[in-house]
Amino acid sequence: MQFMMMLNETEADFVARTEPGQSAAYWGGWTAFIGAMALAGVIVKGDGLQGPMLATTVRVTDGKRHVQDGPFAASREQLGGYFVIEVPDLDTALDWAAKAPCAATGSVERRPILPPML
Repeated sequence: MQFMMMLNETEADFVARTEPGQSAAYWGGWTAFIGAMALAGVIVKGDGLQGPMLATTVRVTDGKRHVQDGPFAASREQLGGYFVIEVPDLDTALDWAAKAPCAATGSVERRPILPPML
């Protein structure tokens, strides 16, 4: 089964990506996590995202496009990246989600991938 893990990080997590003295620990945790998933052969696809300050949100209301800089919702956590993993069952997907570094400071949302529509 394929699952998407959406990795939600706090503002402090986004700062730690580039902050001298914090970035090594931040990236070290992610390098270990990604390495473990690669070794287990569960990664299908994954990417980190640049910070929410570079996001643009688009909505269409009454046929008119509305563009807003930044994420739409003011939230303690913002989407920092994702992985699509292939594992045998939900419990295994939850085990991997719990190992993500951001699970300790933010959250990991896990959703099953829809099967292809024929």
